[in-house]
Amino acid sequence: MAHLLGIDVGTGGTRALVIDERGTIVASATSEHVPFASPRTGWAEQDPADWWRAAREAIAAVLKQPGISRESIAAIGFSGQMHGSTLLDGKGDVVRPALLWCDQRTDAQCREITETIGPARLIELTLNPALTGFTLPKLLWVREQEPSLWQRVRSVLLPKDYVRYRLTGAKATDVADASGTLLLDVSKRAWSETMLNELDLDPSLLPEVFESPEITSSVSREGADATGLRLGTPVVAGGGDQAAGAVGMGIVRPGAVSATIGTSGVVFAATDRPALERGGRVHTFCHAVPGRWHVMGVTLAAGQSLRWFRDQFGVGTVPNGTDFVPSGTVPDPYDRLTDEAAHIPAGCDGVLWAPYLMGERTPHLDPHARAALVGLAGSHTRGHVVRAILEGVAFSLKDTFTLFEEMQVPVGTVRLGGGGARSNLWRQIQADVYGYAVETVEAEEGAAYGAALLAGVGAGVWKSVDAACDAVVRVASRTEPNATDRATLARQYERYRKVYPALRTLSE
Repeated sequence: MAHLLGIDVGTGGTRALVIDERGTIVASATSEHVPFASPRTGWAEQDPADWWRAAREAIAAVLKQPGISRESIAAIGFSGQMHGSTLLDGKGDVVRPALLWCDQRTDAQCREITETIGPARLIELTLNPALTGFTLPKLLWVREQEPSLWQRVRSVLLPKDYVRYRLTGAKATDVADASGTLLLDVSKRAWSETMLNELDLDPSLLPEVFESPEITSSVSREGADATGLRLGTPVVAGGGDQAAGAVGMGIVRPGAVSATIGTSGVVFAATDRPALERGGRVHTFCHAVPGRWHVMGVTLAAGQSLRWFRDQFGVGTVPNGTDFVPSGTVPDPYDRLTDEAAHIPAGCDGVLWAPYLMGERTPHLDPHARAALVGLAGSHTRGHVVRAILEGVAFSLKDTFTLFEEMQVPVGTVRLGGGGARSNLWRQIQADVYGYAVETVEAEEGAAYGAALLAGVGAGVWKSVDAACDAVVRVASRTEPNATDRATLARQYERYRKVYPALRTLSE
C-alpha cells in the first residue's frame, strides 16, 4: 500500500507524518526548533537552516519506523507557518534570519504600503489590509533598514518553501500560503503585478505559484542524500498551515468552519467566493482547494495566553499539599490548571481576560494592544483566573463569528482543533460562547495531516480534495452548548467587548 508524507514546518518544530491510502496515520515524528529569537521587543526571528535541520531529523525518524520505506512514499506535501520572510542570495544561501509571522516591527512599513496603494484599493487588490505579520512589510523593512543585505537578495521564500527548496532545488509556493504575503491577487490566484510595480519589487524575487494539490517538483539527489527519501519522489505545493489544517479537518465546503487554538487562535470558514470585508478585519485567502477561498479571523495569543500563565506563575500545589511548584516539575500542568478552572462557574464571577499579549489582529488590527485581567476581587482564586483566560480566548474568537454574520458567511458545522480541542472544559466553553455544537475529528493531527491528503490528491490516490476528506475525515466527538451557561457567557461577551476600547484609551 502506498504511503503519503506530510511535512509541517511550524514555529516550534517540524513534524513529519505518514498516512496510508485509508487516511490512517502509520508513522509520525517531530523535531523541535531552536526557540525564535527576539532581539528587541516585538521582534521574532528564526534561522531557516534550523527548519531544514529539523525537517531532516523528522523525516529520517519516520523512515525508521516499522513498515515505512523510501520506496513506499508515493508523494510528499508541505505545510508551514505563514508570512515568514526567507531571503536568499544568488547562490541560494540565507541572507539573514527570517522575520516571522508574529514579528511586529513593521508598523511604519504597513503605513507606507497603505499610503502608497490607498486603503480601499489595497483591499480590492489583495482582499487584505497591510498588517505587521504579513511578508511584504518585512521585505520593505529589510530594504529600508538593512540596505546592504537587501542588495544581496535574489529570492524570497516562505518558511515551508525554503525546506522544499532544500529538498528539491525548486522555488515554488502555493496560492494559500502566498495569500498571506500581501503580494497575491487573491481573487485571480496569481501574483499582483500592480503591487509589485507600485512598491518597486522585482517579480523575479518570487517563486512560481501553484494550486495546493499540484506537483511542483521532486526530491533531488541532494535532498535524497540528506533525508533518506527516494530520488524523484513527487512533491506537491501543499498549503499554509491554516489552509492545510482545515483540509485535515474536512473544512473544505461552504458552511464548514473550524476554530483552532494553538499558539495563536484561528476561526476559518471555507467559501466558494472571495468574500470581501472592506475594513480588513478578517483575512480572505485562497483555500488549498482549487477554485475555493476562505475567510479567517486571528487571535494572536490564544493558547499562548494559557502557556504564559503557566510559565510565569506555575501550576499550583502538588497533590500532597506542598508549596508552589514551577511549571515543568509536575506532570500535566495544563490538566492541573483546567481542573481548578472546572470548579468555577461560567462567567468567572465577573473576571475577564483580554488576550492581547502580542497585540491583536481580528477585529482590532492593533499591534500595540496589550492584555488585561479585569474584575478581580479578593474572593477570586487561581481557578477564576485560569477559567477567565479560557473564556477570554473564546470571546476573542467569537469576534470572528460576529464578523461572519455581518459578511453573511454561512456557519454550519464547527470543528475544533489544537489544544482547545483536547480539553473537555475548553470544548464546552467554546460551544457555549460560539452558540454552536462543536465537533472534533479522529485524526486531529493538524496541518501535517492535511499536507499528506494534498499529496494523495497530487499522486492520484483521491480524485479531489473533497473526495479525500469525504473518504478519511471522521468525527470523534460532539459537544452541545449548555443553554444556561450560553446565556451567561453571552452577557459576559458583551462586557468583554467593552474592554478593548477602554484599553485603547489608556494606551493612547
